[in-house]
Amino acid sequence: MRTKVSVSVSPKPLPLRIGIDLGGTKIEGVVMDDAGVERPRRRVPTPRDDYAAIIEAIATLVEELRVEAETVPGASPCTIGVATPGSVSPRTGGMQNANSTWLNGRTLGPDLAKRIVLPVRLANDANCFALSESRDGTAAGARNVLGVILGTGCGAGVVIDGRLLDGPRGIGGEWGHNPLPWAQADELPGPLCWCGRRGCMETWVSGPALAAAYLQSGGDTTRAEEIVARAAGGEERAQSALDRHVDRLARGLAHVVNILDPDVIVLGGGLSRLTHLYEQLPALMAPHIFAEDTRVDIRPPRWGDASGARGAAWLWADTPA
Repeated sequence: MRTKVSVSVSPKPLPLRIGIDLGGTKIEGVVMDDAGVERPRRRVPTPRDDYAAIIEAIATLVEELRVEAETVPGASPCTIGVATPGSVSPRTGGMQNANSTWLNGRTLGPDLAKRIVLPVRLANDANCFALSESRDGTAAGARNVLGVILGTGCGAGVVIDGRLLDGPRGIGGEWGHNPLPWAQADELPGPLCWCGRRGCMETWVSGPALAAAYLQSGGDTTRAEEIVARAAGGEERAQSALDRHVDRLARGLAHVVNILDPDVIVLGGGLSRLTHLYEQLPALMAPHIFAEDTRVDIRPPRWGDASGARGAAWLWADTPA
């Protein structure tokens, strides 16, 4: 007669990830498990023009989230990912191209790691948005994903086979600071951008750009959603501003399609809530796409504003989903 031997198996540790989204007005943090399930989510105001205060605000938020993560049974030590404006220069290790200009030149990653006493991974916020939506968002399962941010600024990230596309300059996906393609005579040289150039896509298709175009046509200062409401109510000036905006956005996106040929384009940022963009963009892009098949799949985000922090958390994923 055989004696049954009881074997004790230790439960597999539950990997937890902390993702931080460093925005212009808020810093948002989330604890997420390996299945993408969120634990706590918190946000604090972003200090302006004060680099030391930003380091301290992020560190304090991380410490609070770590304390809460430790209450999860079987949790393993947390990894830390941060979504940032701009990007890290591979040559210097300093921040570059951030519209929060007081970050530029600063070694944000090492400074945070020193303060938190844990390794930290950084990526551009649009890259994190694209990574989030491609991993378990609206573009899950797509091979080549372009994630476009249309908010106070304009940026993009590219994910291919589950991996962020980047290169030796750290500027993969910097779509917002290329010029408007197929520009018309009255669009040259274009508005002055904060980066010092004229006619950047950001100056044509961001939320402030839409509001500025409406104001310049004789309207008043208002938000994009109100411009849409006025157009729906029959105001020709508002409708004209929307028509010009979506036409410029279509030209800009078609230019990227001709280079990257994405399976899916996901729109993020505040303007991603404007439903007419999904209705009108494919047909407006078609004449500019250099292919027999000019169809394009443009989708709203699954995670919306949460994608920055979620994508930052996924920076530590060992393999693509």
